[in-house]
Amino acid sequence: MNRETENRIQEYLEYLLDNSDAEHPMWNKELIYDKKPNKWNYIDGCMITALLSMYDISGEDRYFNFAKAFVDYFVQEDGSIKTYDVHEFNLDNINTASNLFFLYDKTGEEKYKKALDLVRTQLDGMPRTKEGSFWHKNIYPNQVWLDGLYMAQPFYMRYETKFNRMENCQDVIHQFKNVEKYMRDPVTGLYYHGYDESRQMYWADPVTGLSKNFWLRSIGWFTLALCETAAATDETLYYEKRYLIGLLEKLCDALIPYQDESGMFYQVVNRADAPGNYLETSGTALIAYAVLKAVRLGYISPRYASMGERAFNGIVEKYLSQNEDGTLKLSGICLVAGLGGKTYRDGSLEYYFSEPVVENEAKGVAPFLLAYTEMIRRK
Repeated sequence: MNRETENRIQEYLEYLLDNSDAEHPMWNKELIYDKKPNKWNYIDGCMITALLSMYDISGEDRYFNFAKAFVDYFVQEDGSIKTYDVHEFNLDNINTASNLFFLYDKTGEEKYKKALDLVRTQLDGMPRTKEGSFWHKNIYPNQVWLDGLYMAQPFYMRYETKFNRMENCQDVIHQFKNVEKYMRDPVTGLYYHGYDESRQMYWADPVTGLSKNFWLRSIGWFTLALCETAAATDETLYYEKRYLIGLLEKLCDALIPYQDESGMFYQVVNRADAPGNYLETSGTALIAYAVLKAVRLGYISPRYASMGERAFNGIVEKYLSQNEDGTLKLSGICLVAGLGGKTYRDGSLEYYFSEPVVENEAKGVAPFLLAYTEMIRRK
């Protein structure tokens, strides 16, 4: 990564911050399209994580001050969180709270600890499959989605380690083992997007309960879940930590054959040949960040660094470009993809290719910036 690329990314980040606040984040396209007031959500949470990482490597107060002001819009002095409802039982809502660990350690403000405790209570009430995995959301009974492992498990492991004498750390590991057992394809080594224990959903295979395809961003979330949960696991849990690292390394090996010559990955990972498939930013960036961080932490061999660097550089080359007015944009981001729900999301190739592709959306921008921080650390 040369100085010109660094300058472009810094300029792009400043543009995003200049045009955003907690009520009007320009990177939350779902919010903009819905035309509703902002609420506690993982999309903004990912951006705050990226800003805190930028602060961590640069010491630039603007990043910290922006992140703190954004979070403080939601987190009240008594630890309550504006618009957050524990009883919604939505794993996505856990993710944003991971930023509270950093803010609590940095400031010592008790409201952040109270908010962490509040969010932790959601996990006590989360409905589970018979095998013990959290449902992705209360509205998706009996379903495990790869996304949910990132949304909840790093927070869960970190909270138990920091505040609860590691009491439920084995529960975290058990849920990863369930995913390996039920959602990993033994042929490719890739993981399916969703699993329905009941086998009742129209998108689920009636025998295996699995969705049909390997969606890139879900695999990206899972790759990062393995890295972040391993990082939150205490060394006294030696074998559990190595289990997570082992899964991560095997997943990296499984992904390598599907990395495009550009360095990027396709929206449906193993179907580069399928009409309508495309190189997608958010999933590629998640993999880049997870791999580069895992290399830096010594979890996986340095030989994997080239995989992460190629992925990051591929995004820069293909999708970081200039608008007519001179401002920068990051493109190639799948807006959203899920399974089931009110719309007919059947997990087919056609479905994954039909979802809108947007620019400047945090599900792509945040992991791209996080990967950028790892590229800087490598220098």
